[in-house]
Amino acid sequence: MRSMTQTAITVGSKVRVLRVRDRIPADLVAALKADPTGTVKEFRVTDGKGIGVVVDLAGGQRSWFFEDEIAPA
Repeated sequence: MRSMTQTAITVGSKVRVLRVRDRIPADLVAALKADPTGTVKEFRVTDGKGIGVVVDLAGGQRSWFFEDEIAPA
């Protein structure tokens, strides 16, 4: 079984944030409520086991998300 990152999401892909596992700042919550879409800028190893996806959100903010928190837009 391949992960989402290997099959559908690459740098430059448009994605939608579906959920967030951890607590995030209020301004990021507001940005996601206004428009949960963005563009993948890079990937990062999170803890040696997972992949984090750095996303430039439509509202101008940049944040990273776990690969299971996003989907192709």
